[in-house]
Amino acid sequence: MKTFLMACAAAILIAVVGGVVLNSMQEPADRAYSSPSGVRLGA
Repeated sequence: MKTFLMACAAAILIAVVGGVVLNSMQEPADRAYSSPSGVRLGA
C-alpha cells in the first residue's frame, strides 16, 4: 500500500511540475502570431 501511495504522489508531483513548466513556456496567441509594425503583407 505504501508503494501505491508513493506512486500516486509522484504522479501528482510530475503532473503539477509539468503543468507549471508548460504554462510558463506558452506565449499568448496575440503575441505569437503578430507581425512587426513595419511589415506590409500583400502586393
